[in-house]
Amino acid sequence: MTQRPYPVLRVNAKGERALRSGHPWVYGAEASGPGTPYENGDLVDVVSPKGRWLGTGFLNDHSKIRVRILSRNTNDRFDAGFWRRRVQYALDYRKTVMGPDFSACRLIFGEADAFPGLTVDRFGDILVTEVLSLGMERRRELLYPLLVDCLRAMGQEIRAIYERSDAPLREKEGLPRHRGFYPLPGLATDLDGHVTIRENGIAYDVDYINGQKTGFFLDQKYNRRAAAALAPGRRVLDCFTHTGAFALNCAQAGAASVTAVDVSQTAVEQTRRNAALNGLEDKVIVQQADVFQLLTQLGEGKQRPFDYIILDPPAFTKSGTTVKNAFRGYKEINRRAMQLLPRGGYLATCSCSHFMTAALFRQMLQEAAADAAVQLRQIEERRQAPDHPILWGVPETEYLKFWLFQVI
Repeated sequence: MTQRPYPVLRVNAKGERALRSGHPWVYGAEASGPGTPYENGDLVDVVSPKGRWLGTGFLNDHSKIRVRILSRNTNDRFDAGFWRRRVQYALDYRKTVMGPDFSACRLIFGEADAFPGLTVDRFGDILVTEVLSLGMERRRELLYPLLVDCLRAMGQEIRAIYERSDAPLREKEGLPRHRGFYPLPGLATDLDGHVTIRENGIAYDVDYINGQKTGFFLDQKYNRRAAAALAPGRRVLDCFTHTGAFALNCAQAGAASVTAVDVSQTAVEQTRRNAALNGLEDKVIVQQADVFQLLTQLGEGKQRPFDYIILDPPAFTKSGTTVKNAFRGYKEINRRAMQLLPRGGYLATCSCSHFMTAALFRQMLQEAAADAAVQLRQIEERRQAPDHPILWGVPETEYLKFWLFQVI
């Protein structure tokens, strides 16, 4: 291998197989070296047991993921020009696949865009970022101005960048948790944390400071549209409503009635604000309740007030060790919903956990339907919107599963 300026880390056969299959992570148990001095967050070359170059990535001894591969091209030089090209590539992709939704979408989706550990969501003229790797943390001062410059060159002005780098996962990278406006010259740092976006013709007040994750779940935008297509004339129950997005899509589409439920009072208040923002406050009933308890109460009362139920729960599992418990949780709410629906009713159901794979979710649905003594007629199976691209060979990028059924 030609002499290169980076320390060299050697992986074992297992690590080589994973990298050659397209996966971008090297785990600590799979690697040895480097023998030369380095700092965590530095770039290192990764080689096979026989010394063949496999890629260059960020090294971090604090993390279980010791190297996150950044490039598999030996010609890459990791200067400002490299990062500008990579930023522009990600933006051009969104402009192509999102079209008019480019104004509110995920601009960078971590490993799927070869930005390991970086998320950037766009809400109009606000960028909300999350950094989960040391390598990206050390390059924020370079990347954020590039994002603003590239967007400006596309005719898109940015007013502020807000960092939501407060996830517990940062501690596993040896990074402190923090949030706040990024002080880039020319950008605001004193905003109230609210911005209005429009998706599927519906306006939302996004609270990017206090809302969940980056403030709004952009990945379901086209699933909401698909769900709304079944709503005209139906009595809809939207469970785990969060910001009311599924409920509002259904109400706008002409549902006979819509009830939106969430256990969080903050979510209830946000849904009411969004309903009022769209003039739908008289069409959407918003209720604070535990979904499990509500479905149980409706079942015990032998009530069937809804003929369309939407289940969009938070991730019931964030690790492989809790998948069995998550399976039971998903099965329970789906079984109860199936039992509540009249024959010919409709069910939208999903999971946003990578660990709850599509195969597991399908198995769960089959078991839930058997226990509920119903049959499912599949209308559509979907995934996350294309601004959250699924990178084949990297199963972690495929996380959202969404099904539409008629219950017969």
